Amino acid sequence: MEKEYKMSAARAQELQEELNYLKTTRSDEVAEQIKIARGFGDLSENSEYDEAKNEQGKLYSRIAELEEILQHVVIVDESSAPTNVVTIGCKVTVCGADGRELPAYKIVGSQESDPMHGIISEESPFGKALIGAKEGDTVTVDAPRGAMTYTVKKIER
Repeated sequence: MEKEYKMSAARAQELQEELNYLKTTRSDEVAEQIKIARGFGDLSENSEYDEAKNEQGKLYSRIAELEEILQHVVIVDESSAPTNVVTIGCKVTVCGADGRELPAYKIVGSQESDPMHGIISEESPFGKALIGAKEGDTVTVDAPRGAMTYTVKKIER
């Protein structure tokens, strides 16, 4: 089975716009860089040509990655999700085993995660443990340093 990429409609639109930019504008820029570098002479000792070809490789790789993601995207409709259960799109406040309340985390699809800013993927160990939990539930997260327990304090949309 193909991997599904869950995300909001806004994030899917951002990726589509990036793909369009890469296929048109950026692709033309890289082709021009290669053309100019070829004019510098011997390709075996031409660092500008090598760099332009490397850039082209990165560009094609990112285009292929975006096409793969967009081909298997699943748009999550956050408005129809239940309000009393942790799902993609909600903000969750939890307390650690010591009773200390942690900052709120937003649960998102894997392509939108940004752990440094409290945006957690539903595929991460923490996200997996929280999905489906209700306020007051205790969840166990299998972390590298062992099992950790958290209590769900608040769920917001």
